[in-house]
Amino acid sequence: MDTLLLADGHNLLFRMFYGMPDHFRTREGVRYNAVYGFLNAMAAVMDELEPTHALVLFDTEDCGERRSLSADYKANRPDWSEVPPDELPFTQLPAIRLALDECGIPHADARGCEADDLIASYALSVGDGCRVMILSTDRDYWQLIGERVSVVRYQNGFCDTATPDTVMEKFGVRPDQFADWKCLVGDASDNIAGAPGVGPKTAAALLAQFGSLDSLMERLEEVPRPRIREALRDCRERMELNRRLIRLEGSSPLPRPMAELACAPLFPRNLMALARESAARAAEAEGQ
Repeated sequence: MDTLLLADGHNLLFRMFYGMPDHFRTREGVRYNAVYGFLNAMAAVMDELEPTHALVLFDTEDCGERRSLSADYKANRPDWSEVPPDELPFTQLPAIRLALDECGIPHADARGCEADDLIASYALSVGDGCRVMILSTDRDYWQLIGERVSVVRYQNGFCDTATPDTVMEKFGVRPDQFADWKCLVGDASDNIAGAPGVGPKTAAALLAQFGSLDSLMERLEEVPRPRIREALRDCRERMELNRRLIRLEGSSPLPRPMAELACAPLFPRNLMALARESAARAAEAEGQ
């Protein structure tokens, strides 16, 4: 069976930028800690998972409709405009792209949507003969988990795989209920408010009783606790908005066909040298 590895590029970028020491620099002082960490992580993950196909997807400023739906969406994120270039994770992206090209790992930028949407589109569109592994610590992807789709967290040289059992053990819901669960409890990382008074355990209990958010909102009179029942009645519009912000529908056009994603990456022995050379090349190109 084929295995498609889908890597959330910005998620890995941020983890490596803030998780790796900042003393990795070229002679000219160009920082490349995230480049080196990124390559190390990809090499380790691909060695362990042995994918037949791979794609690294990066976000862009053109992130689709979510911010137009809600001014609060991700409004809690840092304002990068005042951050010096040396302290910006994004300044290392050109070098990462060059290094991925050198290793033969396909990559693409998300246009008109978020990388999450593209990853969902790939995960939901591949046939039964392909297994999908999503490399990210972002739990938004847990709604996609199923028999063929898993989410992989890379930590300290090891891969930890989230399966349907993982979702149930952690949150008390099935993967197909996870987006509804997040609609109810909200998502602080994306600045999405949930239903007042509905915490993780209450949301899991409601979904265990009613099966889905749609069924819950249709049968509010059956909710046993009056305070929760009234809170849900008062935030119908918020639940509809949350659904559009949280659910990954998998309907975005694919930037590259599966035929282009077959890969046999060639990682050099000295990944630090490749990272340093890629950073130097990217800096030289930027200066031209």
